[in-house]
Amino acid sequence: MNTQAEIIDAGGRELAAHRETASGGALTPMEMLSRAVEAGAQLETIERLMALQERYEDGQARKAFNEAFAAFKPEVIRVSRNKKVTDGPLKGKSYAELTSFVEAATPALSKHGLSASWDITKDDKDWIEVTCIIEHELGGSKRVSLGGPPDSGGAKNALQARISTVTYLERATFKAACGLAERGDDDDGQAAGQETPISDEQFAELRDLIDETGADVRRACAHLNINALAELPVSRFEAAKKSLLAKKAMAAANTEGGEA
Repeated sequence: MNTQAEIIDAGGRELAAHRETASGGALTPMEMLSRAVEAGAQLETIERLMALQERYEDGQARKAFNEAFAAFKPEVIRVSRNKKVTDGPLKGKSYAELTSFVEAATPALSKHGLSASWDITKDDKDWIEVTCIIEHELGGSKRVSLGGPPDSGGAKNALQARISTVTYLERATFKAACGLAERGDDDDGQAAGQETPISDEQFAELRDLIDETGADVRRACAHLNINALAELPVSRFEAAKKSLLAKKAMAAANTEGGEA
């Protein structure tokens, strides 16, 4: 069964018409726009068709990105922990630097028309936010943002503290956006370290609980055997949340007891 579709301008004139058959033959928004221009359509009609074309292109870009990212996910990407921590509560543990993640994942990303970049989306005195953008060559993209205070640990000056935080956030957002995990030298790649890390929402929820309970982030990470909160495997999220909620309830009970 055929269906008739028409484009009518403000004066009631038919500018273009096409038949959509079972075999497919519908005009694209760009083809409709071209026909409308040729027919001398009014400006209002042209603008409506241009907006339709923009929405069409956005939809095609999202579709292309989703298909490319789905093809990228099964790729085998091995990221080795190539850097050892030399001081602090995590001394002796290893982690993968930003370059290790980028070098490991870039060939697979490029293979599927994808690329990665970063923007500093917030640069306040006490808080820095970095956004990683995974983008397809046709324009579709995925964004992951994480933030944190300047890393003032050690003997860093103010500039070094900010650079350290930016580098860490670039690594963490790239890892989360691509869904990557580090492969430790002491396992066969099947350990919990390979699990998907917590989401941005879960990270924010745990961070809020840590702030509310006054817990030390570094000690909490050391207790959880991770290098950073953003690296917590999603399978351990509920246990970590339960522990922090229990600590919060205990602190509240102690406060009420003191006031009594």
